[in-house]
Amino acid sequence: AVVFSTGLRDSGWGAEWIHRAPGGRAPLEVLDGALRVACSPFLPVPCAPVRHLIVEARLRPVMGWAGILLRSTGPGTGLLLELNTAGNLVLRRAPEWEIPAPVVPDTDVLASAQLERNAVAGQERLPGMDLVPGTWQDLTVSDDGTTITVTVDGVELLSVNEPVPAGFKSRLALHQGPRSQSEYASVRITDAADANTSTVADDASVAGDTVARSAVLLDHRFDAGPEEARAFLGHWARTTAHRQPDEWTLFRSTVPLTGGVARARLFVAASHHAQLALDGATVLSTTSFGYPGEGYYDAADVTALLAAYSQGEPKQPGQPAQRDQPVEVPLTALLHWYGPGQGRAAGLPGLLVRLSVDYTDGRRENFGSAPDWTAAEAPYRQAGYRNDEGDPVEHLDGQAAAALDDGQDMPPALSYGTHPVPEFPGLHPRRTSLSEEFVAPEAFLTASDGTLVADFGRVIPARPEVDFRTGVSGRTLMIRAGYILDADGRVDTGKTASQNTDMSFPYTQAYGPQQFRARVHLGFRYLELPGVEAADLSRVGAVVVHGSHPQDGTFTSSDSTLDAVFGLLRDSALYGVQEQFVDTPTREKGQFLADAVNISYATMALFGEHAYTAQALREFGWSAGRYWTDGEDLGRYNAVYPNGDGKRDIPDFSLMMPEWAEEYHLRTGDLALVQELLPHLCNTADYALRYVAVEGPTAGLVTELGGGSGPYLHGIVDWPAPGRFGYDMECAAKTTVNAQAYSALIST
Repeated sequence: AVVFSTGLRDSGWGAEWIHRAPGGRAPLEVLDGALRVACSPFLPVPCAPVRHLIVEARLRPVMGWAGILLRSTGPGTGLLLELNTAGNLVLRRAPEWEIPAPVVPDTDVLASAQLERNAVAGQERLPGMDLVPGTWQDLTVSDDGTTITVTVDGVELLSVNEPVPAGFKSRLALHQGPRSQSEYASVRITDAADANTSTVADDASVAGDTVARSAVLLDHRFDAGPEEARAFLGHWARTTAHRQPDEWTLFRSTVPLTGGVARARLFVAASHHAQLALDGATVLSTTSFGYPGEGYYDAADVTALLAAYSQGEPKQPGQPAQRDQPVEVPLTALLHWYGPGQGRAAGLPGLLVRLSVDYTDGRRENFGSAPDWTAAEAPYRQAGYRNDEGDPVEHLDGQAAAALDDGQDMPPALSYGTHPVPEFPGLHPRRTSLSEEFVAPEAFLTASDGTLVADFGRVIPARPEVDFRTGVSGRTLMIRAGYILDADGRVDTGKTASQNTDMSFPYTQAYGPQQFRARVHLGFRYLELPGVEAADLSRVGAVVVHGSHPQDGTFTSSDSTLDAVFGLLRDSALYGVQEQFVDTPTREKGQFLADAVNISYATMALFGEHAYTAQALREFGWSAGRYWTDGEDLGRYNAVYPNGDGKRDIPDFSLMMPEWAEEYHLRTGDLALVQELLPHLCNTADYALRYVAVEGPTAGLVTELGGGSGPYLHGIVDWPAPGRFGYDMECAAKTTVNAQAYSALIST
């Protein structure tokens, strides 16, 4: 029988938010012939401290600024030299920061310069984005303790007089700000003091060890070949005490069952994603990308699984049916937190679990997450970012996973406290659900170089899965997804073909049979497996992920072209929803207001969907309450919400809210949500009226609607600029904005 159950109030969890200590594998990895360095305030370079040195590096700023800390004694100390994709060079005081800071704090600038380049931006870029793609640059830094001289590609750009105290010696370190990444093909460091002298190395472990002046302290060529690169990487510190940009945590506990199970309910909340298993069987996944107080929890009925354990027998008639010894059911959880990004607020890593068990004798026991759980870093490497939207590259280390032992000791979990806590002040029951379906490729192709390529026949939002019959322990495979193939039959990794996104899934193999299971989805059609023979595989496929809706949505006609167009539009609507409405399941997984409106109209009409629409409407209402609360801000909403970049609007997006809410109400009759939103909707109507001109040639029209910035100022019409097709953006009273303002007024 179906048993009705209410959700949990914030005061009713009786469980603690748990996490682990920051740190673990450092965000340094050799991939594609380069040392990839991602978000970290301090990654020490493995060479002895010296006073007079020369640094020669061939590097490529991939996203944001490449940074080297000079004269540093630790995080936030010394001088930071930064170089970006456009050739801008800055020397400034080292900033002090920690993940999940959205940006690196400003500090005093000692000097700056720019190398003249011929690079031209392909299109206008949004504020904060790289103007041009990163290119390889040769950087030389000379520091004699008095003057720092910097050259780029043979051109001296900086010479800064900044003496240090006599006897001062410091370390070098690499530095990467939030959502930034660089690659190093080579790094060479030389002690350039007087060749006639020598000094005892500060970290010499044997008496008399010396470093000859003018000696090469470090010479690492990461482009010399895979074996050489791994050997060089072995000299670097492979762990860090700083929070990782891509934090994976494994939790363990046990559930002691003391009788026959009549009913068992599992409640879970996480920041950002968690997957729970009981006795090795996955029972629940949950995702929450919202700001503190705006997160969700999920629930699952696990009665059948726990009731399968043997039922206890009463010792005497009329006595409770309890076992002499509880049956210990293993519980594991994999938590994934990956910082601020498009469609994802930063928050902090955390897991909250409550398991409520009703026994056949009428007793109830509640088990909750607490510091008696254990927690350790899960077997994932730090492989940098997919793109400048903040999505990390997922790199499962199968070798490390195989080494995990169920009996392996792990440290106790850390606790923020019993829910609710300041870090997580409130939770909401999730009303939406995901559909997940495994699909096999429609065909297997072979590229001209012999690379095996799986073709899924069409673009799908999915998580790749590969089963290997055997593996080479320690070998890293660059499993790569893509939209199209190049002329040689390989996945096209070009900027346009990949949405400027690294769509790889590096996987480090173990020995013997093994399974690769991606945890994060991308949109793709093809999946290539370089270096793998077909005979090495037993299964290849992907789990398609999209929102679950009440209806399928079908259409047929006598016109095959019309049917094909409908199919395209249906797939676009279906695959534009995962945990939330998204711009795209590959590059921009954020819930943009206008995108959400357009997808919602389609999903409500076609699939009978209401839950995702209600969730999105409420979330954009939250954005108004968080960021747009007074004065000229009233009536506006975030352009993307939740998101990692804070307060940001696009004016004409805000005008879409009233009509969208009205359409939802007409389809559902949900008056409660409309009443919740109504103050914001009325503010939106007033927002439009504030910009109606009272005189001049545009009198009576909305003129230069307030809000937005850069290419979004006063409303965007469309973006990027080529999609405007010659629309007059200088027009003060845009037709599109006035049409939307009228809609907002009549809908309120």
